[in-house]
Amino acid sequence: MTTALITGATSGIGAAFARRLASDGHNVVLVARDPERLRDQATELHDRHGVEAEVLRADLSTDKGIAAVEERVADRTHPVDLLVNNAGFGNKGNYLDVPMAEELTMLKVHCEAVLRLTSAAAASMRERGRGGVVNVASVAAFVPRGTYGASKAWIVQFTQGAARDLAGNGVRLMALCPGFVRTEFHGRAGMGTGNIPSWMWLDADKLVDAALRDLARGKSLSIPDPRYKTLMGIAKLTPRGALSRVTSSTGRKYGPQ
Repeated sequence: MTTALITGATSGIGAAFARRLASDGHNVVLVARDPERLRDQATELHDRHGVEAEVLRADLSTDKGIAAVEERVADRTHPVDLLVNNAGFGNKGNYLDVPMAEELTMLKVHCEAVLRLTSAAAASMRERGRGGVVNVASVAAFVPRGTYGASKAWIVQFTQGAARDLAGNGVRLMALCPGFVRTEFHGRAGMGTGNIPSWMWLDADKLVDAALRDLARGKSLSIPDPRYKTLMGIAKLTPRGALSRVTSSTGRKYGPQ
């Protein structure tokens, strides 16, 4: 049986990955900050699917938390075959409205943790000649929308570059770029969502199904929905200045308040 490690595993996209991978027969390592939710989730997955469900409490906004997960994904005796870097969060407010400490924490979780965990896992996977990494980014990576979008753009560029460097080594890396997904993400950031059109919302379980299909096909980038594929295709063809104006105005109109 193979083992998958998922960060941010107790809710949203991370929980959907954990459910799907456990149902497919993979042992799972669940990483999050809340020990009670981790224990409850591990018990449920073990009892329902008969897999081993290991818990690892770690705060990826700290060096100690990142190092703990690094050590686990680099373990050669109990190897991780699939890493899902899903942990992340949003900040409410425009540039200069968000405290610098919170901006730096976002970069720690979205960039430094992803870099360190991907590198630790990929090195071990390359030795074995097999493995995969899914780094959860966002369609915000393709539009100019502040630190969140910039950090997700970094994930996309890093993942695709690393995927090219590891081509032929049996290790697959993929950046996953969903749009709005019904999770706890917006509530935790204090963002309202009542103004977001219903057609823009995605289901986490369906998103994971599409992502795993794209990973199996060897894609380094996954935008797992035709609606968002179309929107991102239009964005690529739009001049940068015009795109910035459009995303700024639509962000105020449809973005979380």
